[in-house]
Amino acid sequence: MFYDSYRSHVEALLFASGDPLSETRIAEILEVEVETVNRLLALLDEEYQQENRGICLRRVAGGCQLVTKSEHDGLIRRLSELHEIRLSTAALETLAIIAYRQPVTRAEMEAIRGVKVDGVVNNLTETGLICEVGRKESLGRPLLYGTTDLFLTTFAFSSLSDLPPLPEEALAVLTENTQIRNDEDTSPESDGADKCSELP
Repeated sequence: MFYDSYRSHVEALLFASGDPLSETRIAEILEVEVETVNRLLALLDEEYQQENRGICLRRVAGGCQLVTKSEHDGLIRRLSELHEIRLSTAALETLAIIAYRQPVTRAEMEAIRGVKVDGVVNNLTETGLICEVGRKESLGRPLLYGTTDLFLTTFAFSSLSDLPPLPEEALAVLTENTQIRNDEDTSPESDGADKCSELP
């Protein structure tokens, strides 16, 4: 019973860490002897050797870590390919404008970049990094765009407040070039359900 209980603790630590954990470090966290940790690791290793398990225990860099079994390498590569998002320079520039200026229209993006953004915006929408968040109360009621939760997770942000501050020159350009129509009402009309991530 003792080993069954602490075995799950060791497994949780290895899973949460990702990086190799030494037996000494595990012992310190669990407040047990190193010999006990070695016994627990041996039990885990024995369990992971079963054919119906997809992970195994690897000893590396003076510690232990959980890794997928080599026979599943092809499957893991397919997972990586499915989740890999390749962005061009133009897409990254446009995404940055949306992230810092949102909610923002296509016309405002074009005023900042100096080129058409239709294709780039469509591609970013398809990747799920941005979405429509409402319409602007101005002539033609153009669509407003903002970033999504996928954007936050892809770039490891907890929220939009985690975005790094812009250099002063970039901030000046962003502010100056977004004044594209004097007769525009800058207050957005958001439909609520269309909102796909928090706005600053």
